[in-house]
Amino acid sequence: MPARRARLNLVTVFLWVFGGAILALAAWGAYLTLSEGRISPSAWQSLIVAGVALGSVYALIALCYTLVYGILFMINFAHGEVFMWGAFTAFFAATALNDGGMIDASPVLAFFLTLLTSMLVSMLVAILLERIAYRPLRNAPRLVPLITAIGASLFLANTARGFFGSQSRGFGVPEALDGTWTIFGVEVDRIQVVVLITVIVAVTVLSLFVAKTKTGKSMRAVAADGEIASLMGIRVDRVIVTTFAIGGLLAGVAAVLFSITFESVSFTMGFRPGIAAFTAAVLGGIGSISGAALGGVMLGLLQSVGPALILTGYGIPSSFQLKDAFTFLVLVLVLIFRPGGLLGSSEAEKV
Repeated sequence: MPARRARLNLVTVFLWVFGGAILALAAWGAYLTLSEGRISPSAWQSLIVAGVALGSVYALIALCYTLVYGILFMINFAHGEVFMWGAFTAFFAATALNDGGMIDASPVLAFFLTLLTSMLVSMLVAILLERIAYRPLRNAPRLVPLITAIGASLFLANTARGFFGSQSRGFGVPEALDGTWTIFGVEVDRIQVVVLITVIVAVTVLSLFVAKTKTGKSMRAVAADGEIASLMGIRVDRVIVTTFAIGGLLAGVAAVLFSITFESVSFTMGFRPGIAAFTAAVLGGIGSISGAALGGVMLGLLQSVGPALILTGYGIPSSFQLKDAFTFLVLVLVLIFRPGGLLGSSEAEKV
């Protein structure tokens, strides 16, 4: 026992030294960048605004991870592909509306029809995923649903590739959302403002739904103890399907906003946002709605501002292409210093 305790102490010391070294290197790189003035104030403003917009999309997807984890204590790694199917649906719906002339005649109505179609298809994919892939394995060890989620992710991605092809498709920006607004002296793209407002509304409505409605209370009861909840008359299967349906609806919203922001869709588009959203959920405290929103915005800021702030000081070219490295770096640091996330427990959960 003393030898094992000594090994654990050595591992802990190594992890803290490793994490401290990363933070020191990041701080030194930021000092070099700021002291040399390599980036103008207007460029910093653009990076911050873009980071908040990107983080808001991550927050919408992270809400889905945190809802499913709160109910089933599993990570739905196939959710990025649910998001991707919503994006492709939005693309074809927008194309059909454009060919019919509705986008020019009534752009607001066309946008909401595109959004509604994406939400419904993403919800349907999420419900089918739960019914076919996850429900039969509900009482299996936790590793089994995790492997199943990875397999479902690959299946959905390659199915989309078979139906829609491997090439990226351009997604046009509606005229009403094209251009910029000036807010407090800062020029902000209209779509970025819409994304931020959408996330604020989604987090508020979802929090009130979980806290105040009968279904929300049932979700909290199932999250606390599914067996006791079923004995109290709560239909656990219905609650779980509702959870996946809500996650699918949010994924559909995120898919449209992401596609308009980056103006393209592809069968691989769900992987990176999915991993980033999972990291955001862990960063904020997986299982916490407000934590998922906070983690998403923080991660978006880190991906947008971090490469320019830290790597520019070291003279690394094309630093923005390394933004995905920041995603995994943040995940590692959170797991080392605060496994429960910013708004979660400071203790790591045993699984």
